[in-house]
Amino acid sequence: MFDALWTGEGSDVDAIIEAKDLKPMADTGALDKILDEVIARNAKNVEEYRAGKEKALNGLVGQVMKASGGKANPAQVTDLLKAKLA
Repeated sequence: MFDALWTGEGSDVDAIIEAKDLKPMADTGALDKILDEVIARNAKNVEEYRAGKEKALNGLVGQVMKASGGKANPAQVTDLLKAKLA
């Protein structure tokens, strides 16, 4: 984003965000699917979290962020994971 503004690729921030596909993930259905996939692939982290190791949740959040291309909201991901793993 900053590179595009700095190099003069454009001055309309919204247009740059749209052109470079930098919008945050808004599709909760897609996010829910990613959460389910990450939970299924990371059974060890899930077990550790359920055993009381809060740091294991960070690993799961990181995997969701990676799978979403960094577009998911980390706070929302954390809340959704906690709800799913409760």
